[in-house]
Amino acid sequence: SYAWAMPRMQAGDEIVLSIMEHHANIVPWHFLRERQGVVLKWVDCDANGDLDPQAVIDAIGPRTKLVAITHLSNVLGTVVDVKSITAAAHAQGVPVLVDGSQAAVHMAVDVRDIGCDFYAITGHKLYGPSGSGAIYVHRDRMAEMRPFMGGGDMIREVTRDAVTWNDPPMKFEAGTPGIVQMIGLGVALDYMTGIGMAEIAAHETRLRDYARARLGGLNWLNVQGNSATKAAIFSFTLDGAAHAHDISTVLDKRGIAVRAGTHCAMPLMAHLGVGATCRASFAMYNTEAEVDALVSALELCRDLFG
Repeated sequence: SYAWAMPRMQAGDEIVLSIMEHHANIVPWHFLRERQGVVLKWVDCDANGDLDPQAVIDAIGPRTKLVAITHLSNVLGTVVDVKSITAAAHAQGVPVLVDGSQAAVHMAVDVRDIGCDFYAITGHKLYGPSGSGAIYVHRDRMAEMRPFMGGGDMIREVTRDAVTWNDPPMKFEAGTPGIVQMIGLGVALDYMTGIGMAEIAAHETRLRDYARARLGGLNWLNVQGNSATKAAIFSFTLDGAAHAHDISTVLDKRGIAVRAGTHCAMPLMAHLGVGATCRASFAMYNTEAEVDALVSALELCRDLFG
């Protein structure tokens, strides 16, 4: 946003987003809307939680300067066909940023195969330290970027009258980086690749199918989104007046960790017509027995809250 979009966009230029975006892929573009008059164009998902790539493509117009799209919804688990979207956007001369923060932990990612211009990940969702992360930038886009922070290592020479920037990527690495955090992220990535991303994805697919069947058998449980290729992520509410925070408290007492609230995705929650949900996210370390434990705890919630 700061380094590439801000110096390139003017009032009336457009950024295409999906309704499923995490706030991290919304708020930076609102900065441009507030400060420079950039227009945000939204593409909705359907009732099943799927995002039609053609709907995203159709939203691209002559003033579109960027498509910023999630690879995987952190609320619904929907996997987005970012490769098709990227190809179609590029055919119209529009760069694509993919928010891969939710996807990279669940599947193998090949940015060259996707063809996107930017691909962002966050470390704590990859079993790494908080405060760590990374962004892939295509060399053509990197050549268009200006530094947005000042500090050591990003400069080659400083005089009274001018500054000469270092070569990318050091041009964008101002000051002392989070050395410990990035070492930790590297170890986490080595751990995941040592297990094998294909193996992790296969295990999580089995968990998804098992959880879909178990949770789908609870006719008083409302699961948001049921895309056929979704990740093992389930956001749900219970029939009745029980709030997600109350449900999560009961689950917590039984040793079950879920997220409760709007999941940093308020536009999506408004689109779904729900104030808050609980979200169970299964990963490589979970088991079918833990799915069963969740179901048992939800049955307790039903009895408690009616």
